[in-house]
Amino acid sequence: MKAKLFFTIFLATFAALLISSAQTPPSTPSTGARPNIIIILADDMGYSDLGCYGSEIHTPNIDALAASGVKMSQCYNTARCCPSRAELMTGLFPPQAGIADMTNEQSPGANKDDPPAYTGELSKNTVTIAEALHGAGYATLMTGKWHLGQFDQSLWPLQRGFERYYGSLYGAIKYFYPTAPRIITQDNTPVPVPQSTTDRQFYTTDAFTEHAIDSLKDEAAGKKRPFFLYLAYNAPHWPLQAFDDDLAKYRGKYMSGWDVLRQARYQRQIANGLIDPKWHLSPRTPSLPAWDSLSPQKKDEMDLRMSIYAAQVDRLDQDIGRLVSYLRDSNQLDNTLILFMSDNGACAEGGALGAGPVMDPTARNHAYFLPYSAAWANLSNTPLRLYKHFAQQGGSCTPLIAHWPAGLGTQPGWVREPAQFLDIMPTLLDITGATYPSSRDGNAVTPLEGVSFLPALRGKPLKRDKPLFMEHEGNAFIRDGDWKLVGIQVAGQDGVNPAKWELYNMQSDGTELNDLAQAQPDLVAKMSAEWMAWANRVGVYPKPTMTDRLKKTESDSENY
Repeated sequence: MKAKLFFTIFLATFAALLISSAQTPPSTPSTGARPNIIIILADDMGYSDLGCYGSEIHTPNIDALAASGVKMSQCYNTARCCPSRAELMTGLFPPQAGIADMTNEQSPGANKDDPPAYTGELSKNTVTIAEALHGAGYATLMTGKWHLGQFDQSLWPLQRGFERYYGSLYGAIKYFYPTAPRIITQDNTPVPVPQSTTDRQFYTTDAFTEHAIDSLKDEAAGKKRPFFLYLAYNAPHWPLQAFDDDLAKYRGKYMSGWDVLRQARYQRQIANGLIDPKWHLSPRTPSLPAWDSLSPQKKDEMDLRMSIYAAQVDRLDQDIGRLVSYLRDSNQLDNTLILFMSDNGACAEGGALGAGPVMDPTARNHAYFLPYSAAWANLSNTPLRLYKHFAQQGGSCTPLIAHWPAGLGTQPGWVREPAQFLDIMPTLLDITGATYPSSRDGNAVTPLEGVSFLPALRGKPLKRDKPLFMEHEGNAFIRDGDWKLVGIQVAGQDGVNPAKWELYNMQSDGTELNDLAQAQPDLVAKMSAEWMAWANRVGVYPKPTMTDRLKKTESDSENY
């Protein structure tokens, strides 16, 4: 009788636990194990280049992560490759990290006389995500584009917290045939002629993925620690280079032109809830020609340029699918947080219609500067204005997808709380319980600037108590709630030029078409003063002497 009573109580208790579990949203894995972390960073990918963000490009693997995870509608990078990476890796604003402008790719010590924010090298007063997580017992692995300093080995990934590395220390690199100085490095060893990791010829996107999976396999067979993998692709950054079969999927599909395709993407974005219907599609940039004004020969060339770019995004998605398949097959997917984003908006470099030898396959696949064009970048950033380098949404706003079944589950709809790259470090510390050090190698570490956006990923208010800020080569913004103050070349050598500020209400005008600066002078003055106080605090000022490259940047900005 007692045994029967005990069994009845046991069943009732077990049932109650099951009901309680079913009613509780996911917070931490049931095993209590700390999650694996993967950051996947695309390079120069536009806001609308994923299927789930409105694209016609085939991205089923990334779309599947979005469908079973969390999609954010607005996450801010810093509109350029290396400062975005500095902010992502350190949780600090780029000037605080030593890369307010660009990395030093001229010669060792070329920027040594510049202010600390402009040395072009990661500051000794920073800690990377890898350093913080390695100190908490994580395996730290990286493949892909580093772009945070290359002349001094002390700046390389293995010296900044990663245990394994395979990739390019520089910025842009050729996909099929990397050439000096932009070659592959494995750990601390140069690899002048890299070997293919597949049954095809060497291709960076494939190689970075294969080396990432291999490092995960080695870790699983060894210490079995939780892992942090930073997978920083160079795709779809120029040069335009893709496998023939990937290219063939898209050849001819862009003959309707950017005007028609921008409208189609915009309508899909409205249909899937990403874009508020009251936000108007930004007009084609005035300096860009209408598609119908082009000759048949030029249309064919432009179709090819966009087809190669689409093929690069497609290959990126295929490789992410292979990584996810490995995680699923090894029973690691449920307790792995995957974050996917892009380092800046689509790239308008190369002029209105692009540059470089695109028609000849041999010349194309050996070329270096081979961009797709400002006109196609305008499509990639649908429905937003402007491009990489600019602080407007088209330059500084990226898709962000978070996938972690055991910790987040699936969030319906879109998370609309603004986030910023400097929030990623605090978020990962929050999730893993890792500690942010106060010193590194005897140097005081600058305190973190961001906040954890884990509450937003779980459908709760973020309660951010400070505005978001950005500055890059004179372009700047401050975002405070629904208000965004933004300007092209507004942050001059000696301070702000108030006449160049634009003011937008992002709740009613998310594509930045109705400038309210003249109607709200007091708000402009208040936010401008806040921006200037921030700029002085984090090291935007003093700026180094204007260089030829910065002068060129000013002239380029006049075209967009």
